[in-house]
Amino acid sequence: MGPGLGEVPYVDADLIFVTDLLTPGERARLAAARSFYQAEVRPLAVDYWNRAAFPFELLPRLAAQNLAATGAAATSHLLTGLLQMELTRADTSISTFYGVHHELFAAAIDELGSPEQRERLLPGLLALDKIGAFALTEPEHGSDISRMMETTATRSGDEWVLNGTKRWIGNGAMADYVLVWARDTADGQIKGFIVETERPGFTATPIENKIAVRIVQNADITLTEVRIPYTNWLPGSQSFQDTNVLLRNSRIWVSWQAVGQQLAAFDVARAYALERRQFGMPIASFQLVQEQLSRMIGNATLSLSLMVQMARLQESGRLTMDQAALAKATCTTRMRETVALGRGLLGGNGISTRYEMAKIFADAEAIYSYEGSYEINALLVGRAVTGISAFS
Repeated sequence: MGPGLGEVPYVDADLIFVTDLLTPGERARLAAARSFYQAEVRPLAVDYWNRAAFPFELLPRLAAQNLAATGAAATSHLLTGLLQMELTRADTSISTFYGVHHELFAAAIDELGSPEQRERLLPGLLALDKIGAFALTEPEHGSDISRMMETTATRSGDEWVLNGTKRWIGNGAMADYVLVWARDTADGQIKGFIVETERPGFTATPIENKIAVRIVQNADITLTEVRIPYTNWLPGSQSFQDTNVLLRNSRIWVSWQAVGQQLAAFDVARAYALERRQFGMPIASFQLVQEQLSRMIGNATLSLSLMVQMARLQESGRLTMDQAALAKATCTTRMRETVALGRGLLGGNGISTRYEMAKIFADAEAIYSYEGSYEINALLVGRAVTGISAFS
């Protein structure tokens, strides 16, 4: 008879003791966050995922966790990454919602905004009283958006007039503000503009029938002669190059998501293997099942080790898009294998969201594709190691 779930070895699946790298205070904070996510986020996720609905009642409690690690709670990049990992481990959709809101929208205000914009917007954003979205991708342009963006911004006195369409905008159907990236018709440069969603000419149409991150309220956005004040332009956004710090850091965030997704699959698979009995014994006692669990935790641990080094590079200021692309491509590839192993281990139950694994398996496909597809990130790594660009 194997151990009960309460006695299972390595209960947090940290086989290489990564948490030893944290200070005692950071370890306590991570443990408290993990406990909150597992107790408050994970139990409601399947129901909301099935209904493609968003749990707005969770927001005040989520804000109290201060996942953003700002102000008095500012801390190491490693702890920030581990917090992101643990939120994904509880549910990918809520992690994605928060990542878009903070790592893209709020971070853009902080990095590229004016002092007035930071003072006016950041308090409400950090408290999750106001929600932000990041509108970069267009219906016909994803990977080539930096060269082919069609959305435009035209100066008109003390206003900007925006026209265009955006697609797959996370939080777009529920946001208070959308950061729209548009080409300035005066100089041809891509710049960022804060658009309040109640402005005339702005419409957001929810994208339905998704098979992944169903809790996230993605939208198609149309801007028809949308007028905003001149001061809604982020002055730190002079060209597309100014988005690099945001895209680089968001790829690191998504790479942490890929680790959390693998640990979520492992958690469900291990618990299931210990409880599910066939031939009169737990399937966890079968050699092939143990081999599959070994590969799952091996992939997760390799990915986690890589992300620890990414955090070190962030701390030293040496992180570039080369390393971010390597992390995103590598961790998401390992993730795809891991969740497939987990889904297979549950057999027929692996295709029912009742057992969580089907949700985890499906959500992994979103992580694999957003913030730069595997292929694009692989080509960025290829350029880094050869000095030759494969992009036309």
